[in-house]
Amino acid sequence: MSSRQAKVSTSELKLRRLNEHNQRLREDLARPRIRVSEASVSLIKYCKTTKDYLVPSVWGTVSKAEDPFASAAQQSSGCCVVM
Repeated sequence: MSSRQAKVSTSELKLRRLNEHNQRLREDLARPRIRVSEASVSLIKYCKTTKDYLVPSVWGTVSKAEDPFASAAQQSSGCCVVM
C-alpha cells in the first residue's frame, strides 16, 4: 500500500467515525425529554403513593401474609429454618 492510499483510507476512516458520531448525536437530540421539575414531581408522587415494605418507619409494620419479601417457608410454618 502506498503512502497516498494509506492517507486516503485514514481519511475515509475518520470521516466514517465522524458520521457515526454525528448520527448518535442526532439520535440523542431526538430523544424525548421532560423538565427536571416535572420529573421531580412525578417521582415524589410515586414515592408517596407506592407502599414500600422495606421502610416500616414510614408505612408501618406489615403482617407476614402481606409481606412480599417474606419467604413462603416463613409464612406457612411457625418455626425457624437454619441454613
